[in-house]
Amino acid sequence: MAPADDACTESRIAALLDRARGLTGMRVGELATSLGVHSGGDAVRTKGTPGAILELALGATGGSSKVHDFPELGVELKTIPVDLRGVPVESTYVCTLSLGDAEMQEWEDSWVRAKLALVLFVPLVAGDGEPWPERRIAEPVLWSPTREQDDVLRSDFDDVVGLIGVGRIEELTAHRGRWLQVRPKAAHGRVRTVAWGSEGEAIATIPRGFYLRTRFTGAILGDPRAMPD
Repeated sequence: MAPADDACTESRIAALLDRARGLTGMRVGELATSLGVHSGGDAVRTKGTPGAILELALGATGGSSKVHDFPELGVELKTIPVDLRGVPVESTYVCTLSLGDAEMQEWEDSWVRAKLALVLFVPLVAGDGEPWPERRIAEPVLWSPTREQDDVLRSDFDDVVGLIGVGRIEELTAHRGRWLQVRPKAAHGRVRTVAWGSEGEAIATIPRGFYLRTRFTGAILGDPRAMPD
């Protein structure tokens, strides 16, 4: 990319951050109404609805395809439900984990690393039991991993794909990984995908996805260079 293009991209990323900051203090339901999105009915009770509303408000075009939420900027958007203290209440989904070719995956060119290269985190604050329209948009954080953070994420990734690569997929639990963990990711418990056993045999297993732990996202919301234990 030419220097002029770099400057243009940086300017557009700064403008995106400004737009996100401009939403600070709004309730998600109010934002939905301003966008003409109906906030009632089954279609808007899904877990991903607040994220979809923020994507619409900020002009994300990536959709569900294997691209960033803002493909032209290389920016990923992640909404994070937090409690009244600002503490994340759930881990943050990053992307699916390809099980069939895990032994060939490298951190440097992995999709999970690409997704985490530049992330716009938008906290959504709510008290216990409050419905999603009542969640209030908090100050966004634009985050890119430091070299030290990247090293930890790489270590977590290598641990996971190494275990899968030697056919020990069923030993993989959410307890592994300092910041980057792997958890089941499927519409329901009957969904299966193919992985390989210790003898090279094909086995049916639950699809998995990469998630960021709450202790990591909570720390970087306060300090993007944080190195939590």
